[in-house]
Amino acid sequence: MKRHGILNSHITKVLTDLGHTDYIVIADAGLPIPEGVLRIDLALKPGTPSFKEVLDAVAEDMVIEKCIIASEIEAGNPQIEQNLINKFVDINVERVTHEDFKVLTEKAKAVIRTGEITPYANCILQSGVFFK
Repeated sequence: MKRHGILNSHITKVLTDLGHTDYIVIADAGLPIPEGVLRIDLALKPGTPSFKEVLDAVAEDMVIEKCIIASEIEAGNPQIEQNLINKFVDINVERVTHEDFKVLTEKAKAVIRTGEITPYANCILQSGVFFK
């Protein structure tokens, strides 16, 4: 049994299998998940686990070179937006329309669905490398 880090075996496998520039999505409970993309559903009840809890755990275990969010988050969920900006100070946070965001999720290796029930609480994390 693992002693540290993410205990969910599905998330651990996805993170281990990621290559440079691959995408994973941390999603709220309402984001549509494209056909054919692995769904890792952590939602237990409204709000549990939260977007922030899942993002923090994944970010601790993953090399991230870019974060993509919907531009609508600025007006629709400024608290989550500020959390993302504060978390990824040294990482490019790119904004796209929510419609373009949903198209990009089709390229994801996995979507991790949280119990978050606030609008636009979604991000795409692009995998980096730990060496130069």
